[in-house]
Amino acid sequence: MKVTFLGTGTSTGVPVIGCSCRVCVSDDPRNRRLRPSILLEWDARKILVDSSSDFRQQALRHRIDHLDAVLYTHCHADHVMGLDDLRIYNFRQRADLPVYGSAGTLEDLRRTFWYAFADTQEGGGKPRLDLRAVGVPFDLFGVQVVPVPLWHGDLEVFGYRIGSFAYCTDCNRIPPASLRTLEGLEVLVMDALRPTPHPTHFSLPETLALLADLKPKLAYLVHMSHDIEHRTTEETLPPSIHLAYDGLVLET
Repeated sequence: MKVTFLGTGTSTGVPVIGCSCRVCVSDDPRNRRLRPSILLEWDARKILVDSSSDFRQQALRHRIDHLDAVLYTHCHADHVMGLDDLRIYNFRQRADLPVYGSAGTLEDLRRTFWYAFADTQEGGGKPRLDLRAVGVPFDLFGVQVVPVPLWHGDLEVFGYRIGSFAYCTDCNRIPPASLRTLEGLEVLVMDALRPTPHPTHFSLPETLALLADLKPKLAYLVHMSHDIEHRTTEETLPPSIHLAYDGLVLET
């Protein structure tokens, strides 16, 4: 499976509007972070995880010419506000786009993007989405996808495990059953917002402690704010743990 990191930043993106901190003015492209999303590819299939606020830019940058499905982790703005741009794939593929997530997340999508599901005029077209609620492992084009319940403050969200790879963004607590689901991984992608504590995200020290217990062969950190400078932070990490960056591609 091929994994492309489309965006590795937090809800503000990096640079942050109006900020002149050393990360926001950095010349290192790894410090420029779009809102969080990844693209998964296997057997010529392309599966998007979250349609971030920057999805149009990400799709153009990575030449995402088709999509076969979308997995949603939760319905916060930075993870879903690119949903309207999914309609391009309806035009091109002449079919509804399968969309997976928890029942709660899909209901939130219906409310947020009400016009896509209501009987209204088309105008420039509307996203045509086939919403499929999931809560247990399911087959997606011949591959088992395992939803991993996580807590993002008081909101239950999903991570996803596919084979020996797992993606867990936006979380600050992991239930015991989900911790067991995240054992034995080749690659674990994990939330690490900033060096200091936060009420709804793991901080960098908390993530490192968690990874020391889970012991994936490799870990990549995402959803990073402008409080994390790439090069200097990377130098402090154990050899098996890295900061992800926009455009990073993994083969798992």
